[in-house]
Amino acid sequence: MTLDSPVRELRGVGDAVAKKLAQLGIKTVADLIDYYPRRYDDFSQLTPIVKLKPGPVTIQATVKQATGRYVRRGMHITEAVASDETSSVRLIWFNQPYRAAALKKEQQYYISGNFELSRQRFAIMNPSVELASEFPLNTARIIPIYKETKGLTSRQIRAALAQVQPLIETTHESLPSWMLEKYHLMNLAEAMLAIHFPESSQQLVDARRRLGFEEVFSIILASLMNKREIASEHAPPVKFDEKVAKDFVKHLPFKLTDAQRKVVWQIYQDLEKTQPMNRLVEGDVGAGKTVVAAMAAVMVLNADKQVALMAPTELLARQHANTIQSIVKPLGYGDEVGLLVGSMTKAQKEKARGAIKQGKLRFIVGTHALIQESVDMHELELIVIDEQHRFGVEQRKTLQAKAGHMPHVLHLTATPIPRSLALTLYGELDISILDAKPAERLPIKTEIIPATSKTKLYAAVDQQIETGRQAFVVCPLVSESAVLEAESAEKVYDRLSKHEFKHRRVGLLHGQLKADEKQKTMQAFVDGEIDLLVATTVIEVGVDVPNATIMLLENAERFGLSQIHQLRGRVGRSHYQGYCYLLLGDKAPASRRLEAVERTNDGFKLAELDLTLRGPGAIYGTMQHGQLDLRLVQLSDTRLLADAREAAEAFLERDNLLQYKQLGHRIKHLRAVTNLN
Repeated sequence: MTLDSPVRELRGVGDAVAKKLAQLGIKTVADLIDYYPRRYDDFSQLTPIVKLKPGPVTIQATVKQATGRYVRRGMHITEAVASDETSSVRLIWFNQPYRAAALKKEQQYYISGNFELSRQRFAIMNPSVELASEFPLNTARIIPIYKETKGLTSRQIRAALAQVQPLIETTHESLPSWMLEKYHLMNLAEAMLAIHFPESSQQLVDARRRLGFEEVFSIILASLMNKREIASEHAPPVKFDEKVAKDFVKHLPFKLTDAQRKVVWQIYQDLEKTQPMNRLVEGDVGAGKTVVAAMAAVMVLNADKQVALMAPTELLARQHANTIQSIVKPLGYGDEVGLLVGSMTKAQKEKARGAIKQGKLRFIVGTHALIQESVDMHELELIVIDEQHRFGVEQRKTLQAKAGHMPHVLHLTATPIPRSLALTLYGELDISILDAKPAERLPIKTEIIPATSKTKLYAAVDQQIETGRQAFVVCPLVSESAVLEAESAEKVYDRLSKHEFKHRRVGLLHGQLKADEKQKTMQAFVDGEIDLLVATTVIEVGVDVPNATIMLLENAERFGLSQIHQLRGRVGRSHYQGYCYLLLGDKAPASRRLEAVERTNDGFKLAELDLTLRGPGAIYGTMQHGQLDLRLVQLSDTRLLADAREAAEAFLERDNLLQYKQLGHRIKHLRAVTNLN
């Protein structure tokens, strides 16, 4: 048996189980070992029966009698009595008819399960049972619980792992010995063994810290190596012209916020260097990132160079082109702003490509169409990537290659990321934060609405539509689900368009529609031809509809905290008051998360809370950044982040990656999937 052996070679893993494991990404023994538990149940404390209290318990006892019977609708119940020196207790299993025959009288067993009330008497429900004379896998210890799939249980995963325990014990160390010693880290073999077979709570804490440290250390090291590589590149500097900057500000129809002024100055300083700019501008929804990008671009246009802005959707690209054109027109650059998107006719595309090649179009806004081979840039000096997490690494690299050298790059994101996390994820980027909104924007009023007040809420929405405003109704599902009890967009659209809003123009938008249908529907909403748009989270990062003032979330308890904040940012984007209604499901209580959204409009505060409540997955889910794979580290652990950064910087000074084959392989992968390599 080796790490490359297929799991099919393990005892108890037939074709059916192997297929189920493959659904979880487990095909080899190495995959199995790398499949970490998602939580643990602590059954390690043996309790005398007389001292049992409600909750998880473990006893060591003999089984005096066990009987099974079928009850209503084919359900089978097995009941047994277990005894130790202090007392006896009932054991109950549902639909496990083999239990009675499997239990041998007078044998000592470890029995672990939940001690709870059943038919007015306490019993241990559905317990795991193992002979006390054998090494326990499912009882009398801290039990790892894995992410499961239908037809595959944690018990089966634990049984498979027990067979490869000798291999886990021979895991080669991946970090230098000086690092283990300085930061008091377990060796890798111990940590891998403890993550699957912890002997104590403290050992589990130490194992999680060791593996979490390596996760963060690896990402930071990859980022630092990318940053060094970028620093060695050369980009033609763009000279700062104070008159151009003042002229830009003078012609704006609004006043820049202090945050915008600060970030623009940071960008101007970057552009003057011969080292390529590589900056991320994090702005909360509605903080004015497009204006910052336009102000940066004007300095490049003033130097007779080109700018390309790539947006994730055609609708967003068109919106950016219109906004930017109106902003730069007073400065004489209006005719040099052009659009290149997939839905343009062949003739339109050819004309645009020709103007780009000749340098007649110098501010090009587009989608993935910008990275087609047929697009030949004239003198590309600045690239702006909007919602940068929506693009793959190769797409971003292809656009950069069109400059013929390393251009200055500005990334924009509307996903507020706590600074500690941003520094970890984007170690190679300089980070600017837009944390203020334009003065004329009114804070969005957010309110949790119980299901019993639904009719009253719809009436309030209708009143807003009557005044000429528009509304979003967002649902967690596209269509009905047999598993989840939640409103679907199709069902809500059908109901609202036929009943509560039958006198209004109601539209439907979700991710399963064809691209041109989505584009057409959203454009109709932008143009005011739809009063109420029923949608899924496909509109989470999207267009600016100043006339939309209401965001109503059906089954609000099913949305992530950061996701709600993003959706809320779709409304209140003008001088009109914006409203966000969090409509609860029939039996859903108001949660701490929803109450936090109701209290504050600060996306960064909410992101911090989301991180605390839900872990890094919440942020990664929003950012589609799964490849970075932080599975164990708590990103609220600022000490560990600081130690990992210090260790990565020290490693670059004193070690050679060629000496560490396993680490080197991981760093190569991470350099490809982190932000800019």
